[in-house]
Amino acid sequence: MKSVSGKEFAKVLEQNGWILLRIQGSHHIYGKLGFSDRISIPIHGNKSLKIGLLRHFLKVTGLSDDFQPIPEEEEDSGAGA
Repeated sequence: MKSVSGKEFAKVLEQNGWILLRIQGSHHIYGKLGFSDRISIPIHGNKSLKIGLLRHFLKVTGLSDDFQPIPEEEEDSGAGA
């Protein structure tokens, strides 16, 4: 499993339908329709998430451990063509 920062993981969550509900200090709280769980992602600059915390987030969200962030250019290009 690769090392990923809180900021990068937050982008992955948003690309998978999770919504930023609020920010409490340096923690971004995410939720998703159909899920009763809330996820608190620590955003401490580019500091990597610890492996146990990342595994917990993957288990709660249902993402696989080989997730890839979608490049921002590709997100918008599919709608017009």
